[in-house]
Order: sequence, then C-alpha cells, then structure tokens
Amino acid sequence: MAKKIYTRIIGTGSYLPPNVVKNSHFLNYQFYDASTMELFDKPNEEIIQKFREITGIEERRYVASDQVTSDLAALAIKEACKTAEISKESLDFIIIGHNFGDIQEGNVRSDMLPGLANKVKMKLHIKNPNCICHDVISGCPGWTQAMITADAYIKSGFMKRGVVVGADVLSRISDPHDRDSMIYADGAGATIVEAVESEEPTGILSHSSRSDSVSYANLLTLGDSNNPDVEGNDLWIKMIGHKLYIYAIKHVPGVVKESIEKAGIELNDIKKVFIHQANEKMDEAILSGVFRLYGEKNIPEGIMPMSIRYLGNSSTATVPVLLDLVLKGKMDGQEINKGDHVIICSVGAGMNINSIVYKW
Repeated sequence: MAKKIYTRIIGTGSYLPPNVVKNSHFLNYQFYDASTMELFDKPNEEIIQKFREITGIEERRYVASDQVTSDLAALAIKEACKTAEISKESLDFIIIGHNFGDIQEGNVRSDMLPGLANKVKMKLHIKNPNCICHDVISGCPGWTQAMITADAYIKSGFMKRGVVVGADVLSRISDPHDRDSMIYADGAGATIVEAVESEEPTGILSHSSRSDSVSYANLLTLGDSNNPDVEGNDLWIKMIGHKLYIYAIKHVPGVVKESIEKAGIELNDIKKVFIHQANEKMDEAILSGVFRLYGEKNIPEGIMPMSIRYLGNSSTATVPVLLDLVLKGKMDGQEINKGDHVIICSVGAGMNINSIVYKW
C-alpha cells in the first residue's frame, strides 16, 4: 500500500486568562431589550437564571488589564511547542484564527495591523524568515478553518510543520447592556501540526465546510449598544440568538455527516465530538441531530466533552482549548486513545460551518 501524506497533531497548548468571572458579576448590570431599546422589566436574578438554564454557563475567564489577544496566543504556542518537544524556530507557518485582533483595555477598537500571527512571531522572537504568518477571520470557526488551511499546506508538500491557533478576547467587545455579553469569554488554544507519511490513514482524514451568507450573514455582526443613551460610534458583538440556534441545529448535523462519509467510516467509529462551545443546549441539539441522520436514538455517554460551564464562549479558542484539556487529562472521565476517530466541529459568524474527522 502506497504511503500518503497526512496532517497530524503532535502537540497542543492553551492559555486560560486569570480572571474568573461568575454569573453573579452581572447582577448590577443594566440590560436593555435589543428590539425596544428599553430596560428589561425583569430583575437581573431572573435574567441570569434563565441564561444559565439555556447556555449552561456558570463562569468564564477574562484577560488581565495588561493582556491582549496576541499575548494569549503566544503563551498557548509556547505550551504547545513544549508539549510537542520542538523548537519554535522549526515552524514553517503560524496561522491564527481570531476575530478582532488586539483590543486594549478601555478601547473597543480592533488592531489587526500587522496581522496577529506576525505580532505573535515577534513576541516569541522567532527569527526564521521562512516561517510565514497569516490570520484567518472566519467567525467562531476560525480555528477549524485554519486547521483546514494547514492541512492543505501540508498535503501539498508546501510545508512540513506549523502551528494553528484559535485566540479571542471577547470581553472587551461585548456590549455591557446586552444580555448576550454574559456568553462571551477570553482564551487561546494552539496545535502543532506536522506532515507524516503513512500507509494507514492517520491524522486529518477528511473535512467538510459550508458558508451561508445571503440569508444568514446578519445573524452575528457588529452593531450599536442596546442602550440608546450610549454615545459614540463604538461597535459591539451583536447576535440574533434564536435564529442562529435554528440555523445551527438545522445545518451543522449535515456537514458533520458529510465529513464522516468522506472519511469512509461509520458513526459508531466516532469516539469523541469536539464542538464549538457556544451554547450547551444548542450543542446537545446538534449532536442529537447528527445521530438522527443515522437513525440512531442512543447517544454514547461522554462522547461530547463540554467546557462551557466554567470557560464560557471564547469563540475561536473553545475547540483547541477543549482538545488540549482532554489530551492532558484535565477533564474528568475524558480521554483520547490511539486509533480513536474524533469529530472537530464549529459554527459561527458568516454563517460558516466546518467539520473535521481526525484519527488519533
């Protein structure tokens, strides 16, 4: 059997910011209804409890005042290189999936020039000029899209080794007058990927993607504060939550199924599903939808690790962070063994969906 080139993960790393923010942090916030631009007539205790029931989030992480996204990404890469036991100078590429670049404390403005990957290369003092840098802006699926890009680099023979990062600081661009601000968090996750020649399929086996922009690009955008009294032209994350939920549970299962079929395996071959940590109930509905497409009602217990309860939604960072936590034995009852097939999936602004089948 002839050998083929596959993309394999040889190390992972993550960085979780120091500030733990519990739901009680939002008790004194003033939340406005996005449709009426008026204060909700419900007490915050009730709003927070309902939020907890829907999303599953109890706490999240925020960056320190002197940190920006590129700092988090650099720290995650350092840990990933250490795990992989490689020199950072051996990297052929740095790809960073993110959405807003560096945002300083007290300033909503994004800074994406130079690109985040270049800033991270500078902060890591990587001197190798042949280590190319670029960013991927693809909503919450930024890291999965970057992994697909890295796979293309490696399988083409163009590159041999690189790092793929998902990093975002959402706490500084979330509207404090919007209930959805409680969803967002900060963090970074990194994966070192490398070319391997193998007769047996290994690493990334397949991937499927979908973009629906004509009807759905407005579901997650930047917009004005919900508070009509806020002056200035700052823009904040804005989400039409219910329609996004419906879109996700309708379309993500089909993309996942397509990736499984492309890999030439069956649903019962899948041992773990690593899905973007956006909303606990939504992720559960997506997983149920995948199993329904196969006519299966029984979902194996523990197949879908979840970190959203204590880490919140850090956009591009959720999946690589989750992967790192499981691989390093930091999630009770969760592990990946050699030969396991896993799904790596995300959905977000665009609307974009990616699903990757990976064999460990």
